[in-house]
Amino acid sequence: MNKLFDVLIIGAGPIGLACGVEAQKAGLDYLILEKGALTNSIYNYPVNMRFFSTSERLEMAGIPFMSVENKPTRTEALEYYRRIFTHFHLNVNLYEGVETLSKISEGFEIKTSKGGYQTKKIVLATGFYDLPNLMEVPGEDLPKVMHYYKEPWPFIGQKVLVVGGANSAVDAALECWRKGAEVSMVLLGDEVDQNVKYWVRPDIMNRIKEGSIKAFTKSRVKEVKSDAVIITTPDGEVEIENNFVLAMTGYRPNFALLDQLGVELSLDEKRQPCYDQANQESNVPGVYLAGVVCGGLNTREFFIENSIVHAESIVKDIVSKLTGKAEG
Repeated sequence: MNKLFDVLIIGAGPIGLACGVEAQKAGLDYLILEKGALTNSIYNYPVNMRFFSTSERLEMAGIPFMSVENKPTRTEALEYYRRIFTHFHLNVNLYEGVETLSKISEGFEIKTSKGGYQTKKIVLATGFYDLPNLMEVPGEDLPKVMHYYKEPWPFIGQKVLVVGGANSAVDAALECWRKGAEVSMVLLGDEVDQNVKYWVRPDIMNRIKEGSIKAFTKSRVKEVKSDAVIITTPDGEVEIENNFVLAMTGYRPNFALLDQLGVELSLDEKRQPCYDQANQESNVPGVYLAGVVCGGLNTREFFIENSIVHAESIVKDIVSKLTGKAEG
């Protein structure tokens, strides 16, 4: 029979780690499962990405986050959360993906790529960066189409189409253009997103205005070909030569795990999971939600800085229910 944990945390991103720290401090028998590397989403961010938040707003567990500038880089964040992991000696299994979740009499059973576990409580801190929103157009499965961007070097001297107008799209477009790519963008609206980082937005707006980066506004990709892309614009269809498509179209939570547990989703376009904001417990007793997964498809509501507090609320509620008394 598998060991019965007090709580099993799915996801070793910053919020999952914060939940682990709180569980450890409370004396709970816990385990964190992560299908990839530690803070896998941050690892997969663009190499030169800089956070919108300042370093002190990303801190947890009283450990200072020191960064060279006010807004830390991806590398600095990776090092900070590595220090959290090693400082607290957190119980984390990396490269072990969760495959199925089911209810049992004692709580829940989890089957993974490497084995199985039983737990009284579950915390889903799975984020949303692993499942890209697809364009759902012919040719999207071609090797030239990428839904993740790391760095500009592969695109030197290439014709690159960036799809999207949010931060990731703007960063990719500017970096690739500065390294010698011929960059075009496809934007759903009149211009790039208003929420683009304030120190970057004037840069992309000026590059578009001067024609260095061609922007197709109020437009969509219709088809991707091996050597071209067809774009639907207000003036009709346009076909442009193309070597690579960077589809920076956003990402979505793993709804499959929520469905397996019976977590209800709102019926509107947000598909927001049902949970109690006081303790983060979902409509399924014993299943808690932490971090950006709480926003459903509204991926701009929760961030590291406003989700770290979820960890304390969750663990406090778990302790009170396991012991039968509220913490003082």
